[in-house]
Amino acid sequence: MSYTIVTDSSCNLSAKAIDDYGLEIISLKYFAGDEAFESYTKGVDPDFKAFYDMARKKEPLSTTLASPELCEQVFDKVLATGSDLIYIGFSSGLSGTFQVARNILEELKEKYPNQKIYYVDSLAASLGQGLLVHYAVEKKNSGATIEELYDWLNENRLHLCHWFTVDDLFYLKRGGRVSGAAAVMGTVLSIKPVLHVDDNGKLIPKSKAIGRKRAIETLVSKMKETAINPEDQIIYISHGDCLEDAEYLAELVKKEMNVKEVYIHFIEPVIGCHSGPGTLALFFMGTHR
Repeated sequence: MSYTIVTDSSCNLSAKAIDDYGLEIISLKYFAGDEAFESYTKGVDPDFKAFYDMARKKEPLSTTLASPELCEQVFDKVLATGSDLIYIGFSSGLSGTFQVARNILEELKEKYPNQKIYYVDSLAASLGQGLLVHYAVEKKNSGATIEELYDWLNENRLHLCHWFTVDDLFYLKRGGRVSGAAAVMGTVLSIKPVLHVDDNGKLIPKSKAIGRKRAIETLVSKMKETAINPEDQIIYISHGDCLEDAEYLAELVKKEMNVKEVYIHFIEPVIGCHSGPGTLALFFMGTHR
């Protein structure tokens, strides 16, 4: 029986990629003040520029979990067609959305007892999650069964490496990731933290760099330490409205690692609320996170 891959908008894939891959998406919401916005509408990318303009003005931005009603609506739409389903969700270490979705899928197993329903905590975020979904689509298109894909995802998700830096510590401070004193001192001294997502799917500060250029170069050095056959990989880069920096990072990766293909896309608003403008992230397959 055929199966459908479902994920959520935190995968940060473009609307075109989502359509090309045949994915079903659970759209997460963000709020600017009291006004709610969908982070994904089928076939349409959000107005990233408008969002990051709001973020730069330090306007009040917040996010929420996917609602059980929306999860059930998306999943039931797929299952009602007779298709099996595998859900690849936003890291449980960063959001409660995966738990909400998992609970709904367990309930739907009773409604659809003759269909296969699987769910995988990606332990990933942004284009890290997107890259894992990309590989899942490749596996599916190559003939992998839903069971084989489920096993592959669980065996390989901790090889999906996330390395990133931020330009302004205000947003991490607002989200409780760094202290107020560290944010002030970092701004004064132009200290740029280098962070990654660990085996529990949580955001962890790993080192500091003086200045933006050095921070970007550190991302490449981290890739050099663990990347598996980089010349055979597609590398994903996401950015918080800093395309020039993303392109500079892509050129460094191509030069230093002989990478042939790099995919660059915006960090969508739900994650952008917490990471802020100027965030730059590098994703690849490595020996370990």
